[in-house]
Amino acid sequence: MSSPPITLQALYSEHHGWLKNWLRSRLGNAADAADLAQDTFLRLLGKGDSFELHTPRAFLRTVARGLVIDHWRREELERAYLEALAHLPEAQAPSPEERELILELLERIALLLDRLKPKARTAFLLAQCEGLTHKEVAARLGISLRSVERYVADALYHCYLLRFEE
Repeated sequence: MSSPPITLQALYSEHHGWLKNWLRSRLGNAADAADLAQDTFLRLLGKGDSFELHTPRAFLRTVARGLVIDHWRREELERAYLEALAHLPEAQAPSPEERELILELLERIALLLDRLKPKARTAFLLAQCEGLTHKEVAARLGISLRSVERYVADALYHCYLLRFEE
């Protein structure tokens, strides 16, 4: 038995408060919870104006959970970046605007890396961040040199495509 379609407006009216409270219990912060509740419904806005849902709250929780993970990832990136900045001489520290642009870029790169298969991500990071040769990466991962070359090329291609996503 299928449920009757529910409009986005009705979904929002009936479940926004509940979703905000659910997010607050996960995040421990009312402002972030309110932002992510809004972002959840904004994400749905592009999916249509009516939905056939058997369990609306489970659906909203699933969408919101992805946003929470993105939120935590961004916080972790920001913490690591600010920690790295703390070691720079003040004269070399970027402006607040530059910091925000760099954080956005780091977030996009992290999302891109998450889309790669684990071995491709590891091979790319070992080659690009740790400076290992492809032969050294192959030895460390126990895979062929050809696989490393393919993984790194695939990751570089995805980084190249990142430039055009906007």
